[in-house]
Amino acid sequence: MASMWCILTIYCLLASAMKRIFEERLVPEQFNGLRVDKVAAALFSDFSRNELGQWIKNDALLVNGESKKVKDKIFEGDLLVLKAEIADKEHWHVAEKMDFEVLYEDEHILLVNKPPGLVMHPGAGNGRGTLLNGLLAYRPDLKALPRAGIVHRLDKDTSGVLVIACNKSAYNKLTRMISRREVRRVYHAVCEGSLVSGFDIDRPIGRDPKNRTKQVISDLGRNAFTQIRLLERYKVHTLVQAELKTGRTHQIRVHMSSVGHPLVGDRTYGAKKLLPRGIDGNDLEVVRSFNRQALHSSFLEFEHPSSGEPVEYRASWPQDFLELTSALGGRERF
Repeated sequence: MASMWCILTIYCLLASAMKRIFEERLVPEQFNGLRVDKVAAALFSDFSRNELGQWIKNDALLVNGESKKVKDKIFEGDLLVLKAEIADKEHWHVAEKMDFEVLYEDEHILLVNKPPGLVMHPGAGNGRGTLLNGLLAYRPDLKALPRAGIVHRLDKDTSGVLVIACNKSAYNKLTRMISRREVRRVYHAVCEGSLVSGFDIDRPIGRDPKNRTKQVISDLGRNAFTQIRLLERYKVHTLVQAELKTGRTHQIRVHMSSVGHPLVGDRTYGAKKLLPRGIDGNDLEVVRSFNRQALHSSFLEFEHPSSGEPVEYRASWPQDFLELTSALGGRERF
């Protein structure tokens, strides 16, 4: 009897440590005709290629409701549906109060202004203290959704507006809209160098083969397009607006670095701590001590997933971004 109780206890512990996944993705144009495992790795980037390959073989990942082999080709408009279970190693269910500004909410969506320094969701070494944990504390019902309704991301040190899905229907619609590039995403950034005018950057981005935490310009990468527009010129820096037409990891940071204008504070992508001459000691220290990428998600525009009405929200700059632009001689514009 004791041994049976022990077995039941172990089974319950294992079951409670498992997390069910149900996610859908539409294949966008740029993946037309590629292998299903390669497309899955790009669209379900939270999971490893090995995990996804095994799910394809076990029919946990279907294409248009049908089984596929990992080498089968799929096409634009195909629907990938992932239903699987994984070990919940990072305790995503833990609710913790976190500091973020709520810009808008209803029963379908939640828009927040993420502060810099806040990690999006648990991962290796970050089991607690993330935006996801904070969302669960703010709206406990988000526990029923993948990643607590998070449908797109900002880097830890990037601030600004994010949209969160609050029910399954909104989650599916928003993920599809993002995949189809139907969500307008506009950022503000301060880069090194004084630009003369705006420009477009159309250069493919892929993972750095020498450092998996970085991205590089690569002919083997995925297409990436960013529109850069000049907002304000300083002595040796520029405030720019960057609009994403694709959504690659570190896209703005990589693209600006690739044209010789890395973002202030972004040592990962080549910032040199450029310092203007002739400013006073306090302002000089503000510029010198700015140790994150000067990047802020300023504006989101999309159709409401329930009503279809246009939604537009701006997020105000965080204090350190305001202080940086002020030190460089800018106006308090946003």
